Amino acid sequence: MSHDQNFKNLILDYPYQALAFFAAEEVADQLSGAEILLVRQEQLKNRLGDRFRELDVPLLVRWPDGRREALLFVLEEESDLRRFSIHRLAYYCLNLGELFKTDRVVPVVIFLHGQAPQRELVLGTERRTYLSFNFIACELTAIAYEHFRDSDNIVARLNLPNMHCAPGRKIDVYAQSMRIWTTMNEPDTSRNIPKRPRS
Repeated sequence: MSHDQNFKNLILDYPYQALAFFAAEEVADQLSGAEILLVRQEQLKNRLGDRFRELDVPLLVRWPDGRREALLFVLEEESDLRRFSIHRLAYYCLNLGELFKTDRVVPVVIFLHGQAPQRELVLGTERRTYLSFNFIACELTAIAYEHFRDSDNIVARLNLPNMHCAPGRKIDVYAQSMRIWTTMNEPDTSRNIPKRPRS
């Protein structure tokens, strides 16, 4: 199983904790009572012969009690900065928003190595901006592991080795990352995401 697939499976197994960690500024502590659904990963094609495009993990978050309008999260994981394209990400979000007839789309990019090469896309001229697009950038190597060393969020704890730490702290990082398993009972028991076959 590839590293990328492992990362996707982690999000699918623990969607509530994944959003609370990777997109904290958007969901904060408002996931209580929310339903999270995995939505269509394959982008619609204009023609049968068009190139196939698949999103990493698109999630629909809805609150049955109506406290918030539903949100679409587009979570993309980038392990190679050279492959990142903000134009492609914007296309994904626009396509998904059109498919679900909503403008409430939250793009989240998880960078395993380094920082986002581009944080904003602005289309226009010196006279006018016609499109402005940005995203939540979760740059793991820029996060000090101490901030999540004792967190009860399993997604954050399992990502401790991907965070920044002093060379002499590596053993502690891995120990704290693995110790979370002894304190966890079950994966997100309230999740509504259907299981996806492992590859």
